[in-house]
Amino acid sequence: MSSTPRIITIANQKGGVGKTTTAINLATALAAIGEHVLLIDLDPQGNASTGLGIDKRDRSSSSYDVITGALSLEEAAMATAVPGLSIVPSTLDLLGVEMEIAGTADRVLRLRNAVRASAARVGLYDYILIDCPPSLNLLTLNSMAAADSVLVPLQCEFFALEGLSQLLETVEEVHQTINPDLAIQGIVMTMYDGRNNLANQVVDDVRAHLGDKVYNTIIPRNVRVSEAPSYGKPAILYDLKCSGSQAYLQLASEVIRQERKLRAA
Repeated sequence: MSSTPRIITIANQKGGVGKTTTAINLATALAAIGEHVLLIDLDPQGNASTGLGIDKRDRSSSSYDVITGALSLEEAAMATAVPGLSIVPSTLDLLGVEMEIAGTADRVLRLRNAVRASAARVGLYDYILIDCPPSLNLLTLNSMAAADSVLVPLQCEFFALEGLSQLLETVEEVHQTINPDLAIQGIVMTMYDGRNNLANQVVDDVRAHLGDKVYNTIIPRNVRVSEAPSYGKPAILYDLKCSGSQAYLQLASEVIRQERKLRAA
């Protein structure tokens, strides 16, 4: 286990691209490989929390408490059914947090300050993943300010590149003004259907534009992955052998190899 966790925010302002599914299953896959992982659910919808089996009635603490300073990161964290994976769940309270902190000088740095103040920063986790809301709002900016890098799920569809430039510009702006260590972790193509010629064209186009920033692993469109959240389970627990679960395990391996290269550099 590393002394300082790698903090990766999973962001895309476009909804329905597999962002939360990627957050849940990448976190689970990293834990399955033996890493110690904390997932911070920063989306008011709380789908990552639900997808990991955390009932809304059981969320006595949440990322809202962390952002407002009421609780530390470790006080808000809860164990999940996945060994090695904890979560700071989300509640609808997050919907109002932007109004509450909008007038404060550190409004963009609330999460970063909480992470840096936390004992979890040293020794407890190998990875901290942050699931963002599907918008470029104050919560997303908080996640980018706290993170080492941004992982972008991108759906294999015609409009895949639409909006990506805006997200990349936001990452660059945060890098220039708030967090000089922030970088693009990588782009992961999601919801891939190999029978669709357009999907193959989209993958080729994205690779042509972004080169080695695009992961080799492609996440297929998969019914079992779609079903899993309704059972409160990551796909890897719901059906380990399905193509989607296997792809997320491959993605986790790719992320770890990438991290080892970065740390060795």
